[in-house]
Amino acid sequence: MKNNKLQIAIIGCGTIATMEHIPCYMNNDDCEIKYFCDIIKERADNAVKEYNCGTAVYDYHEILNDPELDAVSVCTPNNMHPTISIDFLRAGKNVLCEKPVARTYAEALEMQKVQHETQKVLNIGVVNRFNQNVNKIKELIESGALGDVYHVYISFRAHRAIPGIGGQFTTKEISGGGVLIDWGVHYLDLVLHCIGEPEILSVSGKAHSKIGKDMKNYVYDFMWADHTKNIETGIYDVEDSVTAFIRTEGPTITLNGTWAQNIKYDDKFVDFLGDKAGIRLNYCGDFTMWGSADGQITKKNINIDTYDMFENEIDSFLRCIRTGEKLPSHIDHVIQTAKLMQTIYDSSDLGREITLQ
Repeated sequence: MKNNKLQIAIIGCGTIATMEHIPCYMNNDDCEIKYFCDIIKERADNAVKEYNCGTAVYDYHEILNDPELDAVSVCTPNNMHPTISIDFLRAGKNVLCEKPVARTYAEALEMQKVQHETQKVLNIGVVNRFNQNVNKIKELIESGALGDVYHVYISFRAHRAIPGIGGQFTTKEISGGGVLIDWGVHYLDLVLHCIGEPEILSVSGKAHSKIGKDMKNYVYDFMWADHTKNIETGIYDVEDSVTAFIRTEGPTITLNGTWAQNIKYDDKFVDFLGDKAGIRLNYCGDFTMWGSADGQITKKNINIDTYDMFENEIDSFLRCIRTGEKLPSHIDHVIQTAKLMQTIYDSSDLGREITLQ
């Protein structure tokens, strides 16, 4: 700590770092960014120039033992999340690791184990847990306003929106999977958060790799991370579509997700179905609640999200370093999401339902 401000390092200066993490740290008066680290030297150098602070480094090992460094944001591809997070935890640093926790549940468990050993902060970038609309839904469920919430339906479907085809997003060795681990992690995590993280009883899932496997003939309107695409020599060995049915000790859950459906609509929402009322949450947006009263159907549109969820996440991370509070994004809470995704993949590979209890 220097000048009583928390000293931060950004590990990986790509899209999520430059769009969200770095601006949020820059807007917080309780911290300073001391290092910008990236194996692509230009990224680290450009960050120093753009934000007029910090030092560019190209190997995170060089800063592991800096006694002034308090915390890091790990914004690298998924395959490096465990190694980098564990190295910094063991060096006595606090860690905010972008989602997903890791490529596999086994890797996530190892990260949790090291967090327990070191007792440093390990939070995961499940940013919807810091969305005020999501937390209002959680509050309504817990208050009984929906009655018995018996089922949740998740839809994260888009028309030909595979990110960076042939690059890191579609290479399983790097990403760990496709649309489920990229998009589905957010939806499943916010649902588990809202319904109280119940125990998972059984999972039946199926992942499909259909639309993008012929990369050279893949046609699209828009591509996220198109600077990473590689249709000539790249790899496409992940799913672009996934469905699942999940039994928990609470509600059942079904999901239907795809990067690339041949229907030109984007359907990104979550339905919480209770016997007194139901809610549809528009992802990253408002929500509508339906019920009945005095013999009439009731409908209420709600949008209370006035605080940017990424800024809320970063501010909360910095605060918890000082206070010791355990945030909803702590590895102990998020580990259930990693377990659920792994079980969906395992069910798909085995071609059968998996019972966990």
